Amino acid sequence: MAKQETAAVDLVIFDCDGTLVDSETVATEVMVDYLAELDMPLSAEVALARFKGGRMADCVAELEQMFGRSLPADFAKILRDRIAPALHQRLQPIEGALELVQSLKVPFCMASNGPLHQIKVSLSVTGLWPYFEGRIFSAYDVGSWKPAPDLFLHAARTMGVEPSRCAVVEDSLPGVQAGVAAGMQVFALQPEEVEAKLPKQAKVICRLAELHEHINIAG
Repeated sequence: MAKQETAAVDLVIFDCDGTLVDSETVATEVMVDYLAELDMPLSAEVALARFKGGRMADCVAELEQMFGRSLPADFAKILRDRIAPALHQRLQPIEGALELVQSLKVPFCMASNGPLHQIKVSLSVTGLWPYFEGRIFSAYDVGSWKPAPDLFLHAARTMGVEPSRCAVVEDSLPGVQAGVAAGMQVFALQPEEVEAKLPKQAKVICRLAELHEHINIAG
């Protein structure tokens, strides 16, 4: 089999939740349990498919529309307060995440829709924090959330790299859409539930280790 052509990359931009750490699963389970207490039953499968990679405010609005009634005013705060200890207890890195960031020979950073304090918890618990400290960009800091491209463009500009020389690694449809809109090379990790909706520009990978087959990131 012929060796796959690789693309030159000067910066790798990782998403956090679901891409490097398995926080999407933990957070979804906590949310489903909380919704059940509010007599708003929802399966984890449906919740993950509908809200993966999305903004909390959008998630709340969609839930209220789905159930035809308002959530408690402090729903988001209580949910985040419940998610934090669950992450400390149960969070694991995505398979191959540590090995990948340890092998990179080009600059890399993180750009996430999540708030910085939650990102720090996730990375600290999984041992990834030392690799990203000082190179984390949160949508809450720039006031723009994926699928808008602004967060990725801000990360590239801050890191001093042209968008076309950036590789984005994402697991959600909003993140993939943001990377494509930013004019970056995009790799979609295990996007089974949204694969049919992915922009044609995105390359699908099943494992993080596959990045070595697609882009020149190891020198």
